[in-house]
Parts: sequence; structure tokens; C-alpha cells
Amino acid sequence: MRQDHYTLVKVFNNNVVLALRSGREEILFARGIGFGRKSGDTILAATPVEKKFTIMDAGNSGRFRQLLTQVDDAVFAMCEAVIAMISSELNEELNENIHINLVEHIAFMLKRVRRGEEFTNPFMVETEILYEKEYLLAQKAVAMLEQQAGVQIPEGEAGFIAIHIHSARKNGKLSQTMRQTFLANSLVEIIEEERQIAVDRQSLDYARFVTHLRYTMERLLRRQRITNDLLPVIRRKYKASYALAEQLSAYIAEELEVEVPVGETAYIALYVEKLCVQFPAGQMGK
Repeated sequence: MRQDHYTLVKVFNNNVVLALRSGREEILFARGIGFGRKSGDTILAATPVEKKFTIMDAGNSGRFRQLLTQVDDAVFAMCEAVIAMISSELNEELNENIHINLVEHIAFMLKRVRRGEEFTNPFMVETEILYEKEYLLAQKAVAMLEQQAGVQIPEGEAGFIAIHIHSARKNGKLSQTMRQTFLANSLVEIIEEERQIAVDRQSLDYARFVTHLRYTMERLLRRQRITNDLLPVIRRKYKASYALAEQLSAYIAEELEVEVPVGETAYIALYVEKLCVQFPAGQMGK
């Protein structure tokens, strides 16, 4: 039976606390819930809260506890406010790993910013295209952090936060999300090298190609097969692009450890053809 009260573990600020109920750690948001309270105090379970997150996994609970000793309370409160905003905007529950991975990332990022260290995001454009909704939320998160922490955060940081958001939405590991982002960039670099072209990363054609790659990778990871009735036509009409698509498919298969059906290869060939038409050899796309 669930207990009728919470036991306070930590008070981050007046509005955010960590509490224990029936053996489970929960992060509670409510105006004034932490005011005048300290560790060990009790809060009735019926107390109204604006937002509540539960740490269910025992391993995550251990990592979360360790993080509590490493991250300043004020930074923790900022991070949890950001996570609450993201969850509310999406109107969905996020994987509990975000309370560890994103908090670790933001805490480390703020330290680097305050030390005056410069850092860039090499996959900024790919992230903005692949995870458009997450990127917009990440920009809001950066604005919140800048206001609350009183620092100016580099533009590329929104891309890193967007990847964390996407990972938490898909219940996947962060490494998988980052691997897909890196893979999309690598495939375009292969096309540029093989065809001796320069692809404009800010162009609509590039955005369409990377978006197609995203959906392709997601289908492959779900083992979802598609049929492509245009396969014979594509092979015959776009021989060079199909040959390059076969090379790209082999690269995808190796990186994601999946089989790439010929139907997917044919679709990749179509997008390779479109990309190469828009960016002829020796010219920069406009």
C-alpha cells in the first residue's frame, strides 16, 4: 500500500523538492512546497503539486543520489524547471534518464561557460533538421538557463540539449540518438567526396535529404520493411546514384548493425540524385 505522505530528502528551492514515498524518489514542483522545510520533514501525499517526476529504476536512483552530491542545489532546481517545461510543452512523460543525463550535461556546461571556455557543436545543422520540435524546446531551455544563471550560453548548446530531449522522448539511449546524428552527417560527407560536390547545409534540399535519412534509420531500427515498386526504374535511370546509394546502405548497415533492404536503397538513390542535381560538381548550392 502506498504511504499517505512523502518524506523530504532534499529541498532545492522554495518550489522544487526531492521526496521519498513508498520507497520511490519523486521530484515535486509546487509553489512554496520547499519553503521553511528541511530534509526529514513530511508532506501529505494529498498536497497539490504542479508537476511530479518519479525515479523508478534502482540503478537510476543510485546515479541520481550520487548526482545530488556533485551538483549545486540552485543548478539542480534550474535543470528540473527546464525538464518540467519540456514535459509540459510536449504533454508527455519523458524517460527518467533525463533527470540524470540532462542535469549532468547542463551542470558541466555551466561550469565551462563560467570559466570562459569556448565550445562548438559540429552537428548543429543536422540536429536542428532531424529534431525540429526538440530544437525549438531546447532554445526555450537555453533562454531559461541564461536568465536564471545570468550567463550567455553558446548557440550550439541548443543542439546538445535537443539531442537529450529526443532521447528522453524515444526512451532510447543517448548514444543511439547521437550515433544517428553523426551518421547522417557522415553520409552527406561521403556523397560530397564521391561526387566532388559541396552541399549547402542551410538549404532546403539538404534538410529534406537529412529528414529522409532520419526516417530511413528509424524504420531500419524497428525492422520495418517497405516495398518500392520503382526499384527497377531507379536502378536503370539513376545508375550512378544507385551505385552510391548501395555504398551508403552498406555504411548504414555496418554502423547501425541492421540489414538495409533494396527498397530503402532505391529511395536513398532518389534523394542522392536530387541532391546532386541541386549541387553540381564544383559549385556551392544557393
